Amino acid sequence: MQLRVYLDNNATTPCDPRVFEAMRPYFCERFGNAASNSHSFGRDAEEAVVKAREQVAKAIGAGTAKEIVFTSGATESNNIAIKGTAAGYADKGLHIITQQTEHKAVIDPCWYLEQHGFRVTRLGVGRTGQINPNELDNAIADDTILVSIMTANNEIGTLQPVAEIGRICKSRGTLFHTDATQAVGKIPIDVESMGIDLLSLSGHKIHGPKGVGALYIRRKNPRVHCEGILHGGGHERGMRSGTLNVPGIVGLGKALEIAVAGMEAESARLTRLRDRLWEGLSSRLSDIFLNGHPTERLPNTANISFRYIEGESLIMGFGDVAVSSGSACSSALLEPSYVLRALGLSDELAHSSIRFSLGRFNTPEDIEYAIERVSTRVAKLREMNPLYEMAQES
Repeated sequence: MQLRVYLDNNATTPCDPRVFEAMRPYFCERFGNAASNSHSFGRDAEEAVVKAREQVAKAIGAGTAKEIVFTSGATESNNIAIKGTAAGYADKGLHIITQQTEHKAVIDPCWYLEQHGFRVTRLGVGRTGQINPNELDNAIADDTILVSIMTANNEIGTLQPVAEIGRICKSRGTLFHTDATQAVGKIPIDVESMGIDLLSLSGHKIHGPKGVGALYIRRKNPRVHCEGILHGGGHERGMRSGTLNVPGIVGLGKALEIAVAGMEAESARLTRLRDRLWEGLSSRLSDIFLNGHPTERLPNTANISFRYIEGESLIMGFGDVAVSSGSACSSALLEPSYVLRALGLSDELAHSSIRFSLGRFNTPEDIEYAIERVSTRVAKLREMNPLYEMAQES
């Protein structure tokens, strides 16, 4: 029997049934507006939001639930963090530091600010995708107001030295924002011990609903002055106006609660499956390469280049195995991945790369099926490639 195997969990994840059940009452029964608390319908919704805010705060080690602002997702959280901080500290300086391999949701807001008088430094990364902390330290100037470095890369899974980055930022008196969308719920995150001042996350990457996320904004040591960029009803203490998505917020809180509770065991399970995938493919195919850091990466992610083939052609050959040739937010582009090019990969290898990202509902049988389908397809494509034939002969 033919399977359908989903290995694109860094793009989005299926909603956990436990999350869906937690959300269900807030669509039709407890449907009140959380800002309209003069009656029981609104108070029911408000209580649910308060609980979810506490769940999010606990998941990332925030000092108080008041530091959590609910948003529509990580893209909005990143925009508020970067543009809001820029607006709040423009009188102190106009310099922002980020890195070349950030998600577009960080790159584009930084580019926008650059068009409006700010100066942006984009740090390079090494072959494994990590920045050099010494280069960050040297890049911080008197007018640097924000450093924005993601916790884990969405394409290659590489983890940045977040605690070291936080220490440097604290010692230099600049704020530190991290896009932790891919990391929260998969690896331990503690904003206090890691020195994080602003943190973005999203529900649909952790088996929660789409259309909801959160932004952590530190309120003490230091109190971060981040201006809202959506204005209207003054919701979320003026940080993000708009009627709250109560069902989504409930789902986000529940998804984080589940993920954190089972993180240790699930991370170990996903690491075994991820490593089995690489072992199976590398034992059957030559000229394949693992991109990113070999060990300091997400437990669920393997980005692999298959020389002598084109990644899109490979994907088209097995519609029953869902994978990605890059970031889901820019996979329609024909340009090779800017993340892989930043690692030093040639255009040829970057074009031949596939991202496998595992999730909670993947099984060992899924992995064995993927190994068979992918290796068979790669072999067939290489048979049709004269360059591969020439390489074998030489």
